Formats: sequence, structure tokens, C-alpha cells
Amino acid sequence: MGLANWLTTLRILLIPLFVSLLVYRHATAALLVFCLASVTDLLDGYIARARGSQTRLGAFLDPLADKLLLTASFATLTYLYPRLLPFWITVTVLSRDFLLILGTALIHIAGGRVYPTPTALGKASTALQMATVLAVLFVLAYQIDPRIKNVLLWITAGFTVASGIQYLYQGTKLLNQPTDKEPHVPTLVR
Repeated sequence: MGLANWLTTLRILLIPLFVSLLVYRHATAALLVFCLASVTDLLDGYIARARGSQTRLGAFLDPLADKLLLTASFATLTYLYPRLLPFWITVTVLSRDFLLILGTALIHIAGGRVYPTPTALGKASTALQMATVLAVLFVLAYQIDPRIKNVLLWITAGFTVASGIQYLYQGTKLLNQPTDKEPHVPTLVR
């Protein structure tokens, strides 16, 4: 397992620490751990591409680590601080992820294969979700005006819904592909 996958594994291992710090109301420490986890997200992809060491394990672990971190963040922050991170945004984020998992399972059941390749819209959605968590953590840690994150909530929700629709469209195309085993190769007519 290469350095990139170790960084992804570290991100997964930081999640229980992050949640524990939130539960015990250590907002500044939780912010630092979330920042560290976010840095590992940036570094693992960069290292894998720079070294040409992209692996199937990394292609699976990296989005899984992102989803676990964001799911834990949104669920915990909404439970503890519903006025800062409202229920509706958490439902939006988690519903999109649930639909992605369900769609992937359906494609596999139908005999198809899914190669996780995030779209630009999906990456932007994930980045905005992380920015939303960071904004809430800054509000908690530094007692700043919570209204600064309100516009970010709506932008995040918009990108999350749009990326969900995009992935749904792509999944529908995969499900509607012909089921024949042989790839369709047009014949040349002379």
C-alpha cells in the first residue's frame, strides 16, 4: 500500500477522533482535526497522480473516506448544533450519497460495472460540503457571526442536488446499455 492510500486510511482513522471532539465540545480541536483530514484528502490525490501510483484500492478508498468524513460531520453537527447546520442541508447531502450507493448497487445487480470517476460538478459539491463544515466549525471555535455561512448552505445544497442529478443521469445511461456480452462493432459495407 502506497503513501497515498496510507493518507486516505489516516483520514478514515481521524473520523472517530473528530466526532469525539465535537461531542465533548472541543470545537477548536475538532476544527484542527478536520483541517488535517482535509489536507490528507488533497495530498493523497496529488501524490497518487504525481507518482503515477493510482490504484484500484485508492479509487475505492478515497471517495469512501470523503463520504465517511462528510457523513459523520454533517450528522454530528446537525445533531449537536441544529441552528448552525440545519436538518434540511444534512438530508440533502446524505440523500444524494444514499442515492449514489443505491444506484451503484443497482448497476452491479444488473450486471454492469461502475468505475468511480468523479465529475467536476461532483468534486465541486464535495469541496463545498467541506467548506460548509469548515464554516460551521469556525463559527463554533471562534464565536463568529453564524449568518456568514447561510449563503454557503444554499450554494452547497444547489451543487449537491445538481451533482446528484448528473450522477443519476449517468447511472441511467449505464442501466440502459444493451445487455449483450459482445461489444457492438459496426461492420464495414463495401
